[in-house]
Amino acid sequence: MSSYSIKLTNISKRYTLLNNKPTLAENIFYGSSSEEFWALKDINLAIGKGENIGIIGPNGSGKTTLLEIIAGITTPTRGKVQVKGKIASLIELEAGFHPELTGRENININGMLIGMSKKELRERFQEIIDFADIGQFINAPLYTYSLGMKLRLGFAIAINSDPDILLLDEGMAVGDEKFQRKCFQATTAFFGQDNTVVAFSHHLDFIKRYSNRIVWLKQGRIKTDSIQTRSTIREYELAQ
Repeated sequence: MSSYSIKLTNISKRYTLLNNKPTLAENIFYGSSSEEFWALKDINLAIGKGENIGIIGPNGSGKTTLLEIIAGITTPTRGKVQVKGKIASLIELEAGFHPELTGRENININGMLIGMSKKELRERFQEIIDFADIGQFINAPLYTYSLGMKLRLGFAIAINSDPDILLLDEGMAVGDEKFQRKCFQATTAFFGQDNTVVAFSHHLDFIKRYSNRIVWLKQGRIKTDSIQTRSTIREYELAQ
């Protein structure tokens, strides 16, 4: 694929699981055991510019780990990640926030961290504030925010950053029902445009409706990579 947005080559991710003894004394004298767990094994995936891809798989199949590697939140144990364009990841929405700074100040810091220029921040600043809709708390330090308010602010910044690549997971909608509708409308607007969208979800109706390609993960490996979205989802449902 000559014009790709995301290219993963031989991606594997290993975690070490510690099996500690029940007490500190036993740990000192007998040590603790550990075992390796491979969340992903030998993932090769090229996603073209403008593709809308749905990633499906049961719990423990590696969906979240794959998303975090693409987003740059975690690094693979081995393999190569190539990304072309600005990514907006609707996970880890609090990343980059400073608790002592106000919402306004955090918009500037977080926006720059995800690749927004000073000009973009000036132009989108009020839109971000309006989208977050947290009232006078925008002038208060972040440590006074509830978790929901932090997530609203993080979502507002990410969705207004004009990304080339949008990463969605099934927890993308935050806040009350009104704000969730706003989140859904904002994210679905990316589909059918020239943006690349990668959605990770158990909500198969959403994946079926908006994805033009399905990648099915099973035990950390790609089981199926197909543009036959409806038949792949039907096969997946029958396998569960």
